[in-house]
Amino acid sequence: MKKTLTLLLALVMVFALAACGNNASAPAGSADDAASSADGSVYWLNFKPESDEVLQQVAAMYTEKTGVPVTVLTAASGTYNETLQAEMDKAAAPTMFVVGNKAAVDQWSSYCLDLTDTAIAKELNTDDYMLYDDDGKLCSIGYCYECYGIIVNPDLIEAAGHTMDEITNFEGLKAVAEDIHAKAAELGFDAFTSCDMDSSSSWRFTGHMANLEYYYEEQDAGETWTEAPATLTGAYMDNYKALFDLCINNSLTDPKDLATGGHDAEAEFKNGEAAFFVNGSWEYSAVAEAVPNATMIPYYCGVAGEEKAGLNCGTENYWAVNSQASEADQQATIDFMVWCVTDPEASRMLVDSFGVMPYTNAAESTNGFLAAAEAYTANGCYTMDWATNYQPNVDEYRAGLVSALNQYCADQSDANWELVKTAFVDGWATQYAAVNG
Repeated sequence: MKKTLTLLLALVMVFALAACGNNASAPAGSADDAASSADGSVYWLNFKPESDEVLQQVAAMYTEKTGVPVTVLTAASGTYNETLQAEMDKAAAPTMFVVGNKAAVDQWSSYCLDLTDTAIAKELNTDDYMLYDDDGKLCSIGYCYECYGIIVNPDLIEAAGHTMDEITNFEGLKAVAEDIHAKAAELGFDAFTSCDMDSSSSWRFTGHMANLEYYYEEQDAGETWTEAPATLTGAYMDNYKALFDLCINNSLTDPKDLATGGHDAEAEFKNGEAAFFVNGSWEYSAVAEAVPNATMIPYYCGVAGEEKAGLNCGTENYWAVNSQASEADQQATIDFMVWCVTDPEASRMLVDSFGVMPYTNAAESTNGFLAAAEAYTANGCYTMDWATNYQPNVDEYRAGLVSALNQYCADQSDANWELVKTAFVDGWATQYAAVNG
């Protein structure tokens, strides 16, 4: 769905409003609230590797305050679905996990407790982040709102003799990036950080950057997807190729060396080795200290009118509670979730890691990349919704893209790009049919 300035402001600013629906005898999220769940425990299967350290600290804080055991297991990047499947087959399965899109709802609905009218659902300050199954059960609720695009170090842009004002479309981005790359030895830095295609990084291009194709197809159809379409037109594959080529061919790492990974794009950006870093708002806390004025620009790709493009805004981070867990563990989990979004210290730590949490009593966001998203919207730019959330049979679909892109990176021939288009467009139809028959 389209995200507007009003929604983003609501997510960022309403933290100061009073909560409703809390226990009158004790503030929501207090140790007294959690006392009732002392017989239960919490097992959180975390979707966000970059937040693991903070989540471990928050879990320990809660256990110290309440005596309720909280375990956080973080799935390695790109392996969440496999990890979830394995953990759900165990006797001590996660009590708290992520069901982040319609495909996940279809797969995991029977394991999702109905969150309608629960204490945690009542803490939400918007109803835009609720996923329901076909029977109307509230399966999962959003716990953070994010944006993604291209992170930029304006200082390096200026050091290369350019200004951010030059980058308002693909033509401007291309001119600046190619000039920096051509002078990299002289400047001491390159245009783009490494664009690795291993599981820790490939999602940036097969999931996030792929969204430009899906979003503009939505616009052509005059609608916002509410479920995966059976087919794609591929109308914007040339635009995807233009941006992808710019990234891999003006980078610290030779395209032929991307398949196996092993490069730390975040560290490259923080160390001032490159001016551009394809990623999202969850990186803000990691890079802000080293690059305090880092900002984010859209996926400029040569689409007509893209001077009015904004960032890709949305979420795939939705909490679900295991309906198969004991009642004590379910209650312990809900109490913990409420504490996470209402306790001043805990919510501050989580918001600083996540960017923003759409809950009435959560701490205020200080995320500069989300502020950039807000600024684009305030200036009348359109927001690109996360249509990528509808990728069918997502792991298999992206695996096909990775394979084709690796072949293309090794040899950027027209024939190999045709393989990418086939994996992108025909692969969608194949995986849709595999899921829907």
